[in-house]
Amino acid sequence: MIAVIGDIHGCFFTLSELVNKIKEKYHKIKIYSVGDLVDRGNFSLEVIDFIQEQNIRFTPGNHDYMFYYYIHNPTSEMGEAWVYNGYEKTLDSYNNRFSKIEEQLDLIIHASVMIDLPDCFISHAGISKYYESKLPKNFLTSPSKLENILREDLDKTCGILWTRGELMNIGKLQIVGHTRREEVMFDMYSNVVYIDTSVYSGNKLSAVIIDNNKLLEVISVETKLKDIE
Repeated sequence: MIAVIGDIHGCFFTLSELVNKIKEKYHKIKIYSVGDLVDRGNFSLEVIDFIQEQNIRFTPGNHDYMFYYYIHNPTSEMGEAWVYNGYEKTLDSYNNRFSKIEEQLDLIIHASVMIDLPDCFISHAGISKYYESKLPKNFLTSPSKLENILREDLDKTCGILWTRGELMNIGKLQIVGHTRREEVMFDMYSNVVYIDTSVYSGNKLSAVIIDNNKLLEVISVETKLKDIE
């Protein structure tokens, strides 16, 4: 049994309340996140610190990668895209603490873009149907090969950081963020749970409790205004 948290987007106070709520009910549960730790909310630095302190394993989102590439390769496509995707509040969160940037970017760039567990398959945006004819049979038995294939398309709209199209039924439950919903949504046909409930817009931050490829419970916390105002 595990917990998976949706897109956080710099909403530290909402995140900390949600984690406390999860742990109150499931004391020693392992917690994961689908990424988009940064941008739009006020506390990107604090979110990444908290993720580390709480030993929450995450898959980076497109916003996390845009942040990395803006700092390391600002003329790249992802680096340039960051300017239009909420970068100001992220940089503000590092004001007078810029020495933290490299440490946190190192954490982002070395994180796996997928986490394949017995309970489910976690990624930021999911494995698109684009890959149906491109992946070898039994691809889940070779996670390192699968990751290498997926990393070839990180900057593409069909890729695991960006896709908003129909997702592939991979034979086990996928948990994804990226595509915003008012409520956590289960797509039975693709066997996918969408858990980005748009915390930065003032809705809520959600987590799902998953056991053996089944959705057991949704736990949510309404957005704390100090995270976004």
